[in-house]
Amino acid sequence: MDLKAGDVVMLKSGGQPLTVAEVKENEALCLWMGMEGDLFRETLPLAVLMQVEEDEEEDDEDENEDEE
Repeated sequence: MDLKAGDVVMLKSGGQPLTVAEVKENEALCLWMGMEGDLFRETLPLAVLMQVEEDEEEDDEDENEDEE
């Protein structure tokens, strides 16, 4: 997987989208916002991450708009 800063990823086990801030060797520094607006930061092995395609993000946004 070829990740770079700004890419959006998710844990393979699920969860919310994470933004890649930095990639070093086999790890990525990821950032995300918690439910109460707190900023979280964690370095994770690339093996546990999967890149989220832009189309998937747009589909999620479209679904949320339909619900309102």
